[in-house]
Amino acid sequence: MKIETFENVKDQIGFCGIWCGSCVVGNGVLRELTKRYGEIIKKYGVDEWGPKDFDVKEFMNGLASIQTIPVCQGCLKDGGRTNCEMRNCASNKKISDCSQCDQPTKCKNTEILQHMRTGALDAGLMVKTENIDRKKLMENWTAELKSKWPTCILFMHDEQ
Repeated sequence: MKIETFENVKDQIGFCGIWCGSCVVGNGVLRELTKRYGEIIKKYGVDEWGPKDFDVKEFMNGLASIQTIPVCQGCLKDGGRTNCEMRNCASNKKISDCSQCDQPTKCKNTEILQHMRTGALDAGLMVKTENIDRKKLMENWTAELKSKWPTCILFMHDEQ
C-alpha cells in the first residue's frame, strides 16, 4: 500500500467541507482494495471453483479498469471536480471552506453543496459543516478512520 497516497490528502478539507483523507479515490483505498481482491481471486482459483454464473474474467477486467482511475490529489491540489462551484466561490471570498461563509442563506450553490455533502456522507466520507478547529477535527477523523474497515487498510504496511 502506498501510504504516500493518504499522506497527500490527509490534511485536505475541500472547499465543500469533504475531507479528502476519507475519500477512497483520493486516499488510495479503492486502488488498493481492487488490487488485493484481484490477487485473492487469482490465488484461490475462483475461476475454477466459483459459481458457474459468475464471469470471473469480466470481474477481473472490471478490477483492472478501476486500477486505471487516477488517484485524486484533492481539490486544494487541483484535483476533484473540474469547475467546482464551491472552489470558485470560496476562493473568491478568500475562505478555506463553505462552513466559514458569513452569508450561507444567500448561497447560490446550496443545492449542489447539499447534494455533494449528502452523497459524501452516504459513502462514508467525513464532512466539515461547522466552522471549527480544522487540525483537531482531522486528528479526530484520522483516529476514527483507523477503527473502520475498509479504510483501515490505509494504516497497514505492505508486506512486499
